[in-house]
Amino acid sequence: MYQIGVDIGGTNIKVGLVDENMKIVQRETIPFPHTTAEDTAGKIVQAAMQMLNKQGIGLAQTESFGVVVPGSISENADTVVDAHNLDFHDVPLKKLLQEQLPGIPVYLANDADGAALAELYAGAFRGCQTAVLMTLGTGLGGGIILNGRLFCGGMRHGVELGHILLVAGGESCTCGNRGCAEAYCSASALARAGRKAMQMHPDSLLYTRSEGNTDAVDAKFITDCAKDGDAAAAAVFDEYVEHLSAACASIFNLLDPEVIAIGGGVCAAGEFLFEPLREKTTEKCFYRNHGTILPAQLANNAGMIGAAMLHQNANK
Repeated sequence: MYQIGVDIGGTNIKVGLVDENMKIVQRETIPFPHTTAEDTAGKIVQAAMQMLNKQGIGLAQTESFGVVVPGSISENADTVVDAHNLDFHDVPLKKLLQEQLPGIPVYLANDADGAALAELYAGAFRGCQTAVLMTLGTGLGGGIILNGRLFCGGMRHGVELGHILLVAGGESCTCGNRGCAEAYCSASALARAGRKAMQMHPDSLLYTRSEGNTDAVDAKFITDCAKDGDAAAAAVFDEYVEHLSAACASIFNLLDPEVIAIGGGVCAAGEFLFEPLREKTTEKCFYRNHGTILPAQLANNAGMIGAAMLHQNANK
């Protein structure tokens, strides 16, 4: 039997057919329509049927239909409470899909939670009972695995790793508070710090390579300049790793996970990021023998695989 996993983003919707080995054997990608929720649900089902036709099977050969979205989900996991990039607010997405998929159970979750579940079944968390995923992008997202299951919060509000308080009274965060981990550990935070450094150091590679254009300075650009020995970029990157290691140490101290996996574009730096991150985390961590920090493994497939595995988590 197959599972269908759907990853809804503000630009595209990815639909994947996942086999019993957690491999995506067919996929469809369609633009997010930015119309009504009903229209979106219809287009998702249409894309799924096209995908099944390519595989030469029908709905009867699928066991479940899972969907992940970039937003908050209701306690009973049937409604998208708020997904600002989608303009979904109190949308009964599970019901809208279930009406078009008679006999196929539909599951709904946050996309970061889905990515953590994907890493449990097919990625960096295989064999783990307790693990944490941190995704470093425009914001800082993530998910928690506890006792071999996806943990969605004690009151099922979800978990917001990006809004752990990291620096009291610190940088402003998009959530309206100050000092959140997202304001220091996201890829956007690294880029923002690099732009400030570029303006302060006109003799740096940050400035000369970008020709003073702040739009050219993103997380990868800063990392590349740091790798090439630029002192200003290296200082920015080192401070970034200091903050990220503080967040990782706090997670180890709180949950004692076997693995923290880091995902997102910043991870393209490889061991240039992970070697100092592990060292600085160990310096800050209460436990001498804490868990491991690894790169996340599933990248752009995590949402589809995690959505497809929601039925497993629900039935545990």
